[in-house]
Amino acid sequence: MNAVATVTVQGPSLTTAAKNALRDELAAAAADSSVRAVVLTGTGKAFCVGQDLAEHAEALRRDPATAFATIHEHYNPIVTLLATMPKPVVAAINGTCVGAGLGFALACDLRVISATARFGTAFTGIGLACDSGLSAFLARAVGSARAAELLLLAEPFTAAQAVEWGIAGRLVDQDDVLPTALALAGRLAAGPTLAYAEVKRCSAAVWDQILAAEAAAQTRLGTSEDHRNAVEAFLAKKKPAFHAR
Repeated sequence: MNAVATVTVQGPSLTTAAKNALRDELAAAAADSSVRAVVLTGTGKAFCVGQDLAEHAEALRRDPATAFATIHEHYNPIVTLLATMPKPVVAAINGTCVGAGLGFALACDLRVISATARFGTAFTGIGLACDSGLSAFLARAVGSARAAELLLLAEPFTAAQAVEWGIAGRLVDQDDVLPTALALAGRLAAGPTLAYAEVKRCSAAVWDQILAAEAAAQTRLGTSEDHRNAVEAFLAKKKPAFHAR
């Protein structure tokens, strides 16, 4: 019996179509009683690099007040499914993992990463606080001091650093990422899934509060001139300037 479902992020960046597909596929896997474990992976050289900023810039131009509706429609449901579905989820991080992509990876229960993968938080680089549970997941993985540095400075880091700091336990060659993740998920699928579900339930006890706080912060910052200018600068391949106090 194949009790492992593989869900692929249709990226590398998250358009509305990609977010809809990811949310719906995860919901289907969570509800399917024949699925006992899930593998989440990406395509090509990226696991997920976060929001498609061209699409986001257009949403900001239309109406900054509604540009962050995607948090409630997509990001929060996606990470809630990953963190709380009553079956284990293994992230097969095949490449670049940035922004919401890092949040997704950390919302999974276990991670297998490519030795060539690159990571980053990215949010403050465009004048935003983080979403996708990253504010809590990152501190839980690497400790509060390092998490603060990674979130505030938004500097990229390597796969080796990700393992050293506690983000992932398994570092493998690029070609071995998905096979290793599938083997690990198969092992979990044969295990005590009821016990796994209870472990996850306890770990996610304050989940709703964290996501609500992140969403409120994103909405407040989303109407700032700093954020709008930073997004436009990113798309123009220029360095953003921040002036708000």
